[in-house]
Amino acid sequence: MPTVEIYTTRFCPYCNAAKALLKRKGIAFTEIDIAANWERRDEMVQRASGQATVPQIFVGGRHVGGNAELQRLDASGELDAVFEIPTTT
Repeated sequence: MPTVEIYTTRFCPYCNAAKALLKRKGIAFTEIDIAANWERRDEMVQRASGQATVPQIFVGGRHVGGNAELQRLDASGELDAVFEIPTTT
């Protein structure tokens, strides 16, 4: 199962939406709060090819993007395929 890392800040509605989706799917993730760990922000920007907004999501070390990209992966079924989540009909 690939690991998921999500860079967030506490009051970000897009971060909350992304985390809610992952929780609803039963996908475990590691949250990195860049407001609490400001030095990790530079790490995030470097890993995300210059993207400085939150959330920034990584699946198995691959940069997925932000909440919009995560939602698109879910809508297309790709998120379920990556995590081998059974689809319901």
